[in-house]
Amino acid sequence: MRTIDTLAVVRNLGILAHVDAGKTTVTERILYATGTTHKRGEVHDGTTVTDFDPQERDRGITIFSAAVTCSWDGHRINLIDTPGHVDFADEVERCLRVLDGAVAVFDAVAGVEPQSESVWRQADRHGVPRIAFVNKMDRAGADLDAAVASVRERLHPAPLAVQLPVGAEDAFTGVVDLLGMRALTWSDDGEARDPAPVPDALREEALRRRRLLEEAVAELHPAALEEFCDTGALGAGTITAALRDLTARGEAVVVLCGSAYRNRGIEPLLDAVLAYLPSPLDVPPVRGTHDGAEQERTADPAAPLAALAFKVNATATGRLTYLRVYSGTIEQGDTVWDATAGRAERVGRILRVTADRHARLDRAIAGDIVAVVGLKGARAGATLCAPDTPLMLEPPGTAEPVVSVAVEALRGTDTGRLASALARLAEEDPSLVVRTDTETGQTVLSGMGELHLEVAVERVRRDHGLGVDVGRPRVSYRETVGRGVSGFVHRHVKQDGGAGQFAHVVLDVEPLDDPERGFEFRSTVVGGRVPQEYVRAVEAGCRDALAEGPLGGHPVTGLRVTLTDGSTHVKDSSDTAFRAAGRFGLRDALRTCAMVLLEPVAEVTVTVPRDAVGSVLGDLAARRGRVSGSATRAGAAVVTATVPLAELFGYATRLRSRTQGRGTFTTRPTGYAPAPAEVTVR
Repeated sequence: MRTIDTLAVVRNLGILAHVDAGKTTVTERILYATGTTHKRGEVHDGTTVTDFDPQERDRGITIFSAAVTCSWDGHRINLIDTPGHVDFADEVERCLRVLDGAVAVFDAVAGVEPQSESVWRQADRHGVPRIAFVNKMDRAGADLDAAVASVRERLHPAPLAVQLPVGAEDAFTGVVDLLGMRALTWSDDGEARDPAPVPDALREEALRRRRLLEEAVAELHPAALEEFCDTGALGAGTITAALRDLTARGEAVVVLCGSAYRNRGIEPLLDAVLAYLPSPLDVPPVRGTHDGAEQERTADPAAPLAALAFKVNATATGRLTYLRVYSGTIEQGDTVWDATAGRAERVGRILRVTADRHARLDRAIAGDIVAVVGLKGARAGATLCAPDTPLMLEPPGTAEPVVSVAVEALRGTDTGRLASALARLAEEDPSLVVRTDTETGQTVLSGMGELHLEVAVERVRRDHGLGVDVGRPRVSYRETVGRGVSGFVHRHVKQDGGAGQFAHVVLDVEPLDDPERGFEFRSTVVGGRVPQEYVRAVEAGCRDALAEGPLGGHPVTGLRVTLTDGSTHVKDSSDTAFRAAGRFGLRDALRTCAMVLLEPVAEVTVTVPRDAVGSVLGDLAARRGRVSGSATRAGAAVVTATVPLAELFGYATRLRSRTQGRGTFTTRPTGYAPAPAEVTVR
């Protein structure tokens, strides 16, 4: 078989879901079903393959994405188990950037939960095809139809269920395959039985659902519609081909169901991965730029090398850089070009990764996801390419941190070690930012949430043996323009011997409709009163001024600045002078504007016993929360509210005390909102 043909039997996929929907258990059962492991690990026992970090085992959640490789029916599956907690959404973002497909896992009782929706939208942005697995069908209150309806209502693709449950809740024993019209069941210990005819009690319902599936596929797929009109039905082969096309285009999502904990439904899920999700040959060529020109690279091992580093693990014994190879071949000992940093790197070793275990490879080809040892400076998001054919791939986006804490070593002699440890953390996780406060001299660690920072600090303590003192969390505020100013004149004149500086600008400042749109700059100067090169300098100066607003030194966002007029001096005008004029002019203009303080807010979904709803609503109101919805699900009340992030610190402890430990909540950042006048920055 030619090398390029082997790419057709590769699947690069991720497992996506809300926290506690069962992603890690699904991954664990996939490894068991494929023979990669010979014992089923459990999250609650701390024995899973992918949650190998001590903090993951202590907390019972996935914190770091973990890559594993397994084989099924002659195919190689490179699988990444991603975190489900909102604080680690940036980790999910980096993984989605390099995946060809994904399995979205949903709780059969809860359906689409807040973080499920968030990761789904992330996958939409990256164009990653998905299939859905409704997990926990053995739980009380499990309802496949309700879960499918929530996918339709909240995620909006057409959900097409290809299975019918056999039994319900504790009596769930298997599924009816609607394409093959056969029953797939499992024994009490999770071993698959031979396929059997559809039970008589379910035959009529199975035929009805098969007909609905045919009609839905025919409505969405032209080729299937043609066959349906000719014959009045669709064959299994036609349905499969149509579902694969619809999945690739994102117009529909295939829905399967099962119970990963009881090892029921995993084998059909693996078959669906092979049937419906794309291989590296099926996805569009990767696009990059070189010298401003866009180029494409196909998944061809003989093409020039193009790979993207999406994860860095800087351990005490070495530095692992995880790569997705899009084109070309990389071999041990090769010299590659880091197009992002502009330097050459040497590949020491290439590893096939199964969580924290590695197997050495001589080479990796297009379509592979591997780890390499020996790269000294490549960061997450770096492009690695052939030195003689450079290319820059678009890196994964990095969200701005919203929560900060001050950290310092308990012993003054450990200050240097702490700085080194924090630098290593920031190297591994680009969503962590380390800076020094210019006013206090404190070291400030910023991240995506309270848990994110807790995990980072605990890693410093455990991995480096450092005592660390941590200050109270603080959120990242923003400032925006409530009412602007027109015709603001600023003259920058500086004369200190020799050539001076002169720049005259007239600025209009106005708010944008959406504060999160950031900053817009335009010029309406006519007659060449301000040359174009000086206009660009004014824009650069205005961007400099956005770093600190007049209310409290917070970044400024959500404004448009228009350069309406100005003048120059024949000798003293320069780029430097006009950049200074833009900076100081906008800074002074903002002081005359009506400014608004923005605070980060989050959508909070609280699930509590119905007898605790009143207490929880009162507590949310005290935290300036605005309730946006409530529902009853499986005997519990589900309350959704928008709450300022600053008010959520310590909420987990308060919720447990008010509900005797029976309440749970999840959060999802929703952006920024104006803060009331009485709010003080803390």
